[in-house]
Amino acid sequence: MPFRASRLAQGLPLLVIDIMIKDIQTKATPQVAATESLLRRQAAGEAGVALERVTSLRVLRRSIDARQRQVWVNLQLRLYIDEQACDDEYEPVVYGDVSQASQVVVVGAGPGGLFAALRLIELGLRPVVVERGKDVHRRKQDLAAISRTQQVDGESNYCFGEGGAGAYSDGKLFTRSKKRGSTDKVLRVLCQHGASTRILADAHPHIGTDRLPQVIEAMRNTILRSGGEVHFQTRMTRLLVERTSPAGDAVVGVVAVTATDGQSATAGAERTFLGPVILATGHSARDVYRYLHRSGVEMEPKGIAVGVRLEHPAELIDRLQYHSRDGRGRWLPAAEYSLVTQVEGRGVYSFCMCPGGFVIPSATGPEQVVVNGMSPASRGTQWSNSGMVVELRPDDLAGDGFAGVETGADEQERVLLFQEHLERLCWQQGGRSQTAPAQRMADFVNGRLSSDLPRSSYAPGIVASPLHFWMPRPVASRLQEAFRFFGRHNHGFLTNEAVVIGVETRTSSPLRILRHADTLQHVRLGGLFPCGEGAGYAGGIVSAAIDGERCAEQVKAMMG
Repeated sequence: MPFRASRLAQGLPLLVIDIMIKDIQTKATPQVAATESLLRRQAAGEAGVALERVTSLRVLRRSIDARQRQVWVNLQLRLYIDEQACDDEYEPVVYGDVSQASQVVVVGAGPGGLFAALRLIELGLRPVVVERGKDVHRRKQDLAAISRTQQVDGESNYCFGEGGAGAYSDGKLFTRSKKRGSTDKVLRVLCQHGASTRILADAHPHIGTDRLPQVIEAMRNTILRSGGEVHFQTRMTRLLVERTSPAGDAVVGVVAVTATDGQSATAGAERTFLGPVILATGHSARDVYRYLHRSGVEMEPKGIAVGVRLEHPAELIDRLQYHSRDGRGRWLPAAEYSLVTQVEGRGVYSFCMCPGGFVIPSATGPEQVVVNGMSPASRGTQWSNSGMVVELRPDDLAGDGFAGVETGADEQERVLLFQEHLERLCWQQGGRSQTAPAQRMADFVNGRLSSDLPRSSYAPGIVASPLHFWMPRPVASRLQEAFRFFGRHNHGFLTNEAVVIGVETRTSSPLRILRHADTLQHVRLGGLFPCGEGAGYAGGIVSAAIDGERCAEQVKAMMG
């Protein structure tokens, strides 16, 4: 790279010394990649410069290649030769004062809503965020109570509350939705609010459920400092719709109920918030789906995936993935896997893999058991888990093997009824509490009830149950065949050391709220911008964040 402009400004001679920045691609052993002095020595040799001239080194990209017995770390490095690296690893976003600007209502404080609010501030608009749950720290108390009391607060749980479903369920930042917007921008904003800058380099970036709450709180504080508003325990009850022209209606705000501690979700003061509405309520807000459906807001069913949470000893997964009796050893992180196959015309695949993590209870109401996974930043627990799910299409739910779906129910209601039936059945099998039904993996495949169960990370507890028998046959049989396939191709993966825990039903939104592809407004209601995972247009923290930014940009385009 050319000499720095600062040297010209100082009047220094240009040819005294060859000061430069050089980027290289290399691969290193895990020990070298984890040890800066060793990595600097290797990089200097590959760059053809003396070691003492490499004054600083920065990792731009990092990924692990564990396909062969020798594990390599692939690296893109930036070498600073005869000069120090600049302090800033990214360009921070400037958020101005929007306290007097036009108002936009954002319903939901998950990643879609939070990033929409921040982008609105960038664009000179004032976000007013309405969130049914509690702030991220008070929410944590309600999550801890689930294991202690076996009860779920319907407004404050692993799915509802500041940060959304991702706040306390891992913080993985890998997405394939890069064509929709700037993944790098989302990562930079997270770093600006306290995330480790490692996420800028890692191929599969991850913040960790123990660190993400602080990042979310910092994002909220940016919204407030800039003149926006954030209202917790404030649940939207209806949209405000006006006839704006002979051609159609428009959403001009929302009505919401603000509750206080000890009040029910239906109690509290009713409030009106005016402005265009970005609707980012998440994939578990079934009351919102049903309200929209009753109100004639056009939606359509979409494919979902349901199954179980599969938990192995982390040491076993490390040995399998790293092809070593020593597992990860000293220098490697807890191993990940990604598995997929086809069984009887439907995909069966791993989902939300959590190395060194926990299985968590993700119900949002009474008489439900739903499981998910999370990992702390260290990924250091003795367990590794992932969702193992079967693809289901809307037409599948009209066929045999899917009990609980009322005859005559329309397509939108059918998928909600199926999810609810399966979660209630799981609650019954688990002992009518948050204790989850479980079965050793090989027993599940072979159709045997487990006489005992291994120790599990699932804090409310697990109880032996024949999941192979009571789960919908089209789901259970496909999982059994997929586990056999994965076991044949990953010797040791199919084992009774692992346990399947029921059920995983909240992998994605069951419905899609229809919107125009260009303006992102609802197909009939102007001023309504369905957003993120709950609207059916995202699948994870980063893709929801990207969609939130896009919705904010389209609101700005509409308002001029």
